[in-house]
Amino acid sequence: MRKTIQARNVGGVDEPTHTIEVVCHNCGYDLDEAELEADTCSDCGETLNLKQSVSIEVTTLPPVFGETM
Repeated sequence: MRKTIQARNVGGVDEPTHTIEVVCHNCGYDLDEAELEADTCSDCGETLNLKQSVSIEVTTLPPVFGETM
């Protein structure tokens, strides 16, 4: 399952655009939301052990003060 959350302001804090991906830890199969409720992976048949990764998109950089390389 891959879900992208667009940039937003939450309680005065800017949350960047980020993507969350959930796959089977055993075989890397991309699971959908319905398959997350199961006890076994529908692709490899192993006990479902989830692997989650988050990618953050950087849109702006803060100003740099002092000397830089």
